[in-house]
Amino acid sequence: MGLGLIGASMALALRETGWAVTGVDAQSSVEEEALASGVIDAVRPTSSPDLVVVAAPAGSVTGLVNGALVEFSGPDVIVTDVTGVKSSIVHGVIDRRFLGGHPMAGSERRGLAGARADLFQGCTWVLTPTEQTLPETYGTLHGILREIGANVVAVSAEDHDRLVAIASHVPHLLAGALMNEASRVAEQDAVLLQLAAGGFRDMTRVAAGDPSIWPDVLFENRTAVIAALAALEERLSLLREALATNGRDVITSSLRTAAAARHQLPGRALNSENLAYLRVKVSDRPGELAAVTMAASELLVNIYDIEIAHGIEGSGGTLLLAVDSQQTDLFLEALAARGFQAVREQ
Repeated sequence: MGLGLIGASMALALRETGWAVTGVDAQSSVEEEALASGVIDAVRPTSSPDLVVVAAPAGSVTGLVNGALVEFSGPDVIVTDVTGVKSSIVHGVIDRRFLGGHPMAGSERRGLAGARADLFQGCTWVLTPTEQTLPETYGTLHGILREIGANVVAVSAEDHDRLVAIASHVPHLLAGALMNEASRVAEQDAVLLQLAAGGFRDMTRVAAGDPSIWPDVLFENRTAVIAALAALEERLSLLREALATNGRDVITSSLRTAAAARHQLPGRALNSENLAYLRVKVSDRPGELAAVTMAASELLVNIYDIEIAHGIEGSGGTLLLAVDSQQTDLFLEALAARGFQAVREQ
Protein backbone atom coordinates (compact mmCIF):
# COMPACT_ATOMS: atom_id res chain seq x y z
CA MET A 1 0.00 0.00 0.00
CA GLY A 2 1.94 2.98 -1.37
CA LEU A 3 4.34 2.72 -4.33
CA GLY A 4 6.90 5.38 -3.56
CA LEU A 5 10.61 4.73 -3.11
CA ILE A 6 10.30 2.34 -0.14
CA GLY A 7 7.06 0.63 -1.12
CA ALA A 8 8.17 0.01 -4.70
CA SER A 9 11.63 -1.16 -3.57
CA MET A 10 9.94 -3.58 -1.17
CA ALA A 11 7.81 -4.87 -4.03
CA LEU A 12 10.88 -5.43 -6.23
CA ALA A 13 12.81 -7.11 -3.42
CA LEU A 14 9.95 -9.47 -2.62
CA ARG A 15 9.40 -10.33 -6.29
CA GLU A 16 13.08 -11.24 -6.62
CA THR A 17 12.66 -13.80 -3.83
CA GLY A 18 9.62 -15.38 -5.47
CA TRP A 19 6.67 -13.50 -4.05
CA ALA A 20 3.62 -12.49 -6.09
CA VAL A 21 3.14 -8.81 -5.27
CA THR A 22 0.17 -6.51 -5.75
CA GLY A 23 0.35 -2.79 -5.07
CA VAL A 24 -1.98 0.15 -4.66
CA ASP A 25 -1.22 3.85 -4.60
CA ALA A 26 -3.16 7.07 -4.04
CA GLN A 27 -2.37 7.98 -7.67
CA SER A 28 -3.72 5.66 -10.36
CA SER A 29 -0.96 6.81 -12.75
CA VAL A 30 1.65 5.43 -10.32
CA GLU A 31 -0.19 2.11 -10.18
CA GLU A 32 -0.24 1.94 -13.99
CA GLU A 33 3.47 2.75 -14.20
CA ALA A 34 4.35 0.17 -11.53
CA LEU A 35 2.39 -2.49 -13.39
CA ALA A 36 3.89 -1.61 -16.77
CA SER A 37 7.45 -1.57 -15.44
CA GLY A 38 7.14 -4.91 -13.64
CA VAL A 39 7.36 -3.56 -10.10
CA ILE A 40 4.09 -5.32 -9.23
CA ASP A 41 2.18 -8.25 -10.69
CA ALA A 42 -1.27 -6.74 -10.27
CA VAL A 43 -3.01 -3.78 -8.66
CA ARG A 44 -5.59 -5.58 -6.52
CA PRO A 45 -5.13 -8.90 -4.72
CA THR A 46 -7.46 -11.67 -5.83
CA SER A 47 -7.28 -13.39 -2.43
CA SER A 48 -6.26 -12.52 1.11
CA PRO A 49 -2.51 -11.76 1.16
CA ASP A 50 0.07 -13.27 3.48
CA LEU A 51 1.77 -9.92 4.04
CA VAL A 52 0.58 -6.32 3.80
CA VAL A 53 3.21 -3.55 3.79
CA VAL A 54 1.88 -0.03 4.38
CA ALA A 55 4.28 2.53 2.88
CA ALA A 56 2.58 5.89 3.26
CA PRO A 57 3.10 9.24 5.02
CA ALA A 58 3.23 8.86 8.80
CA GLY A 59 0.01 10.73 9.45
CA SER A 60 -2.08 8.30 7.39
CA VAL A 61 -0.47 5.00 8.38
CA THR A 62 -2.61 4.18 11.43
CA GLY A 63 -5.82 4.52 9.44
CA LEU A 64 -4.45 2.49 6.53
CA VAL A 65 -3.19 -0.28 8.82
CA ASN A 66 -6.50 -0.56 10.67
CA GLY A 67 -8.32 -0.54 7.34
CA ALA A 68 -6.13 -3.32 5.99
CA LEU A 69 -6.72 -5.43 9.10
CA VAL A 70 -10.49 -5.13 8.54
CA GLU A 71 -10.29 -5.74 4.79
CA PHE A 72 -7.97 -8.73 5.10
CA SER A 73 -9.45 -10.40 8.13
CA GLY A 74 -7.66 -13.76 7.91
CA PRO A 75 -5.99 -14.85 11.15
CA ASP A 76 -2.61 -15.45 9.51
CA VAL A 77 -2.14 -12.21 7.60
CA ILE A 78 0.77 -10.05 8.79
CA VAL A 79 0.50 -6.27 8.48
CA THR A 80 3.54 -4.05 8.88
CA ASP A 81 4.59 -0.53 8.01
CA VAL A 82 7.84 1.22 7.06
CA THR A 83 7.36 4.58 8.77
CA GLY A 84 10.16 6.49 10.51
CA VAL A 85 8.09 7.11 13.66
CA LYS A 86 6.54 4.29 15.64
CA SER A 87 4.92 5.18 19.00
CA SER A 88 1.76 6.84 17.69
CA ILE A 89 1.22 4.04 15.17
CA VAL A 90 1.87 1.14 17.54
CA HIS A 91 -0.48 2.67 20.13
CA GLY A 92 -3.09 3.34 17.47
CA VAL A 93 -3.29 -0.25 16.20
CA ILE A 94 -4.56 -2.87 18.66
CA ASP A 95 -4.26 -6.11 16.73
CA ARG A 96 -1.90 -9.07 17.19
CA ARG A 97 -1.43 -9.35 13.42
CA PHE A 98 0.32 -5.97 13.22
CA LEU A 99 4.05 -5.54 13.81
CA GLY A 100 5.52 -2.09 13.27
CA GLY A 101 8.69 -1.73 11.22
CA HIS A 102 11.16 0.84 9.90
CA PRO A 103 13.93 0.16 7.36
CA MET A 104 16.91 2.50 7.83
CA ALA A 105 17.33 2.86 4.09
CA GLY A 106 16.72 5.54 1.51
CA SER A 107 17.95 7.29 -1.60
CA GLU A 108 18.31 10.76 -3.03
CA ARG A 109 16.05 9.60 -5.86
CA ARG A 110 12.33 9.91 -5.25
CA GLY A 111 9.27 7.84 -5.83
CA LEU A 112 8.81 4.89 -8.11
CA ALA A 113 11.65 5.99 -10.38
CA GLY A 114 14.17 5.52 -7.56
CA ALA A 115 13.03 2.03 -6.54
CA ARG A 116 15.69 -0.72 -6.38
CA ALA A 117 15.43 -4.37 -5.46
CA ASP A 118 18.70 -4.16 -3.51
CA LEU A 119 17.80 -1.06 -1.48
CA PHE A 120 17.57 -3.06 1.75
CA GLN A 121 20.72 -5.16 1.32
CA GLY A 122 22.71 -4.76 4.54
CA CYS A 123 20.40 -2.12 6.00
CA THR A 124 19.12 -2.17 9.56
CA TRP A 125 15.40 -2.89 9.73
CA VAL A 126 13.80 -2.07 13.06
CA LEU A 127 10.83 -4.06 14.34
CA THR A 128 8.85 -2.87 17.37
CA PRO A 129 7.23 -5.91 19.02
CA THR A 130 4.86 -5.38 21.94
CA GLU A 131 3.48 -7.63 24.66
CA GLN A 132 0.74 -8.78 22.28
CA THR A 133 3.08 -9.69 19.40
CA LEU A 134 2.77 -13.36 18.49
CA PRO A 135 6.06 -15.27 18.14
CA GLU A 136 4.86 -16.59 14.78
CA THR A 137 4.27 -13.05 13.52
CA TYR A 138 7.72 -11.87 14.58
CA GLY A 139 9.47 -15.01 13.34
CA THR A 140 7.80 -14.93 9.93
CA LEU A 141 8.40 -11.23 9.30
CA HIS A 142 11.98 -11.51 10.57
CA GLY A 143 12.59 -14.31 8.06
CA ILE A 144 11.08 -12.33 5.17
CA LEU A 145 13.25 -9.30 5.93
CA ARG A 146 16.39 -11.41 6.25
CA GLU A 147 15.56 -12.96 2.88
CA ILE A 148 15.64 -9.55 1.19
CA GLY A 149 19.00 -8.77 2.82
CA ALA A 150 18.10 -6.67 5.87
CA ASN A 151 19.60 -6.95 9.35
CA VAL A 152 16.71 -7.03 11.82
CA VAL A 153 16.80 -5.44 15.27
CA ALA A 154 13.99 -5.09 17.80
CA VAL A 155 13.33 -2.16 20.13
CA SER A 156 10.26 -0.71 21.79
CA ALA A 157 8.36 1.91 19.83
CA GLU A 158 9.27 4.57 22.39
CA ASP A 159 12.98 3.74 22.27
CA HIS A 160 12.86 3.71 18.48
CA ASP A 161 11.48 7.24 18.32
CA ARG A 162 13.97 8.58 20.87
CA LEU A 163 16.96 6.99 19.17
CA VAL A 164 15.97 7.65 15.57
CA ALA A 165 15.59 11.35 16.40
CA ILE A 166 19.38 11.42 16.78
CA ALA A 167 20.22 8.86 14.11
CA SER A 168 17.93 10.11 11.34
CA HIS A 169 15.55 12.99 12.00
CA VAL A 170 17.95 15.61 13.37
CA PRO A 171 20.63 14.79 10.75
CA HIS A 172 18.05 15.48 8.04
CA LEU A 173 17.18 18.86 9.55
CA LEU A 174 20.87 19.72 9.92
CA ALA A 175 21.63 18.75 6.33
CA GLY A 176 18.82 20.98 5.14
CA ALA A 177 19.93 23.89 7.33
CA LEU A 178 23.55 23.63 6.14
CA MET A 179 22.50 23.39 2.51
CA ASN A 180 20.18 26.39 2.84
CA GLU A 181 22.90 28.47 4.48
CA ALA A 182 25.40 27.54 1.78
CA SER A 183 22.84 28.41 -0.87
CA ARG A 184 22.26 31.83 0.76
CA VAL A 185 25.98 32.61 0.84
CA ALA A 186 26.36 31.39 -2.74
CA GLU A 187 23.92 34.06 -3.91
CA GLN A 188 26.72 36.60 -3.36
CA ASP A 189 29.70 34.24 -3.71
CA ALA A 190 28.85 31.71 -6.40
CA VAL A 191 32.30 30.14 -6.15
CA LEU A 192 31.28 28.63 -2.79
CA LEU A 193 29.45 25.72 -4.37
CA GLN A 194 32.49 25.00 -6.56
CA LEU A 195 34.54 24.70 -3.36
CA ALA A 196 32.14 22.21 -1.80
CA ALA A 197 34.37 19.23 -1.09
CA GLY A 198 33.66 15.71 0.14
CA GLY A 199 32.82 16.70 3.71
CA PHE A 200 30.18 19.19 2.65
CA ARG A 201 28.70 16.78 0.11
CA ASP A 202 28.62 13.92 2.66
CA MET A 203 26.88 16.09 5.27
CA THR A 204 24.25 17.45 2.88
CA ARG A 205 23.55 14.31 0.85
CA VAL A 206 20.26 13.51 2.60
CA ALA A 207 18.98 17.03 1.91
CA ALA A 208 18.34 15.87 -1.67
CA GLY A 209 15.72 13.36 -0.48
CA ASP A 210 11.98 13.74 -0.92
CA PRO A 211 10.95 16.68 1.33
CA SER A 212 7.26 15.75 1.23
CA ILE A 213 7.64 12.75 3.57
CA TRP A 214 9.44 14.58 6.38
CA PRO A 215 6.93 17.01 7.94
CA ASP A 216 4.62 14.15 9.03
CA VAL A 217 7.52 12.21 10.54
CA LEU A 218 9.03 15.21 12.32
CA PHE A 219 5.76 16.41 13.82
CA GLU A 220 4.79 12.89 14.91
CA ASN A 221 8.15 12.67 16.71
CA ARG A 222 8.43 16.31 17.72
CA THR A 223 9.15 15.70 21.44
CA ALA A 224 12.23 13.58 20.79
CA VAL A 225 13.42 15.78 17.93
CA ILE A 226 13.11 18.98 19.98
CA ALA A 227 15.06 17.39 22.85
CA ALA A 228 17.81 16.24 20.48
CA LEU A 229 18.02 19.66 18.82
CA ALA A 230 18.30 21.34 22.23
CA ALA A 231 21.17 19.06 23.26
CA LEU A 232 22.93 19.69 19.96
CA GLU A 233 22.44 23.46 20.26
CA GLU A 234 24.18 23.28 23.64
CA ARG A 235 27.15 21.47 22.09
CA LEU A 236 27.37 24.02 19.28
CA SER A 237 27.22 26.85 21.80
CA LEU A 238 30.17 25.37 23.72
CA LEU A 239 32.16 25.06 20.49
CA ARG A 240 31.35 28.64 19.50
CA GLU A 241 32.47 29.84 22.94
CA ALA A 242 35.68 27.80 22.71
CA LEU A 243 36.53 29.39 19.38
CA ALA A 244 35.82 32.86 20.72
CA THR A 245 38.05 32.33 23.79
CA ASN A 246 40.86 30.37 22.11
CA GLY A 247 39.78 27.16 23.85
CA ARG A 248 42.01 24.86 21.85
CA ASP A 249 41.69 21.98 24.34
CA VAL A 250 37.89 22.02 24.07
CA ILE A 251 38.00 21.92 20.28
CA THR A 252 40.66 19.20 20.20
CA SER A 253 38.82 17.07 22.75
CA SER A 254 35.54 17.39 20.84
CA LEU A 255 37.12 16.34 17.55
CA ARG A 256 39.08 13.51 19.16
CA THR A 257 36.07 11.94 20.93
CA ALA A 258 33.96 12.34 17.78
CA ALA A 259 36.58 10.58 15.66
CA ALA A 260 36.80 7.71 18.14
CA ALA A 261 33.03 7.34 18.25
CA ARG A 262 32.81 7.43 14.45
CA HIS A 263 35.32 4.58 14.14
CA GLN A 264 33.16 2.45 16.43
CA LEU A 265 30.06 2.68 14.25
CA PRO A 266 28.98 -0.81 13.18
CA GLY A 267 29.36 -1.55 9.48
CA ARG A 268 26.35 -1.90 7.22
CA ALA A 269 26.89 -5.57 6.54
CA LEU A 270 26.70 -7.63 9.73
CA ASN A 271 26.43 -11.00 8.02
CA SER A 272 28.65 -13.74 9.32
CA GLU A 273 29.07 -17.36 8.38
CA ASN A 274 30.35 -18.14 11.87
CA LEU A 275 27.00 -18.68 13.57
CA ALA A 276 26.03 -20.18 16.90
CA TYR A 277 22.61 -21.67 17.60
CA LEU A 278 20.83 -20.98 20.86
CA ARG A 279 17.75 -22.50 22.45
CA VAL A 280 15.79 -20.15 24.69
CA LYS A 281 12.86 -21.44 26.75
CA VAL A 282 9.91 -19.04 26.81
CA SER A 283 6.61 -19.19 28.64
CA ASP A 284 3.23 -18.32 27.19
CA ARG A 285 3.23 -14.96 29.01
CA PRO A 286 2.77 -11.81 26.88
CA GLY A 287 5.97 -9.99 26.01
CA GLU A 288 8.39 -12.92 26.23
CA LEU A 289 9.47 -12.68 22.60
CA ALA A 290 9.83 -8.91 22.80
CA ALA A 291 12.07 -9.26 25.87
CA VAL A 292 14.43 -11.66 24.06
CA THR A 293 14.69 -9.68 20.84
CA MET A 294 15.16 -6.38 22.65
CA ALA A 295 17.92 -7.87 24.80
CA ALA A 296 19.71 -8.75 21.57
CA SER A 297 19.27 -5.26 20.16
CA GLU A 298 20.58 -3.57 23.32
CA LEU A 299 23.82 -5.56 22.98
CA LEU A 300 24.05 -5.13 19.18
CA VAL A 301 23.65 -8.88 18.82
CA ASN A 302 22.25 -9.58 15.38
CA ILE A 303 19.75 -12.45 15.20
CA TYR A 304 20.31 -13.98 11.77
CA ASP A 305 17.47 -16.46 12.00
CA ILE A 306 14.65 -17.25 14.39
CA GLU A 307 12.29 -20.21 14.68
CA ILE A 308 9.62 -21.05 17.23
CA ALA A 309 9.21 -24.61 18.52
CA HIS A 310 6.00 -24.93 20.51
CA GLY A 311 5.67 -27.12 23.58
CA ILE A 312 2.57 -28.76 24.88
CA GLU A 313 -0.40 -26.42 24.66
CA GLY A 314 -0.21 -23.77 27.34
CA SER A 315 3.34 -24.61 28.39
CA GLY A 316 5.22 -22.14 26.22
CA GLY A 317 7.95 -23.29 23.87
CA THR A 318 11.49 -22.73 22.64
CA LEU A 319 13.02 -20.01 20.49
CA LEU A 320 15.75 -21.26 18.16
CA LEU A 321 18.12 -18.37 17.44
CA ALA A 322 21.11 -18.09 15.12
CA VAL A 323 23.61 -15.41 16.23
CA ASP A 324 27.24 -14.48 15.64
CA SER A 325 29.30 -16.98 17.62
CA GLN A 326 31.59 -14.22 18.94
CA GLN A 327 28.61 -12.60 20.65
CA THR A 328 27.14 -15.76 22.14
CA ASP A 329 28.52 -15.63 25.69
CA LEU A 330 27.52 -11.99 26.14
CA PHE A 331 24.00 -12.70 24.89
CA LEU A 332 23.60 -15.78 27.07
CA GLU A 333 24.62 -13.78 30.14
CA ALA A 334 22.11 -11.07 29.30
CA LEU A 335 19.32 -13.62 28.84
CA ALA A 336 20.16 -15.32 32.13
CA ALA A 337 20.07 -11.95 33.90
CA ARG A 338 16.53 -11.50 32.56
CA GLY A 339 15.45 -14.88 33.89
CA PHE A 340 15.55 -16.91 30.67
CA GLN A 341 16.91 -20.44 30.39
CA ALA A 342 19.16 -20.42 27.33
CA VAL A 343 21.77 -22.84 26.09
CA ARG A 344 24.08 -23.06 23.11
CA GLU A 345 23.69 -26.09 20.87
CA GLN A 346 26.87 -28.13 20.64
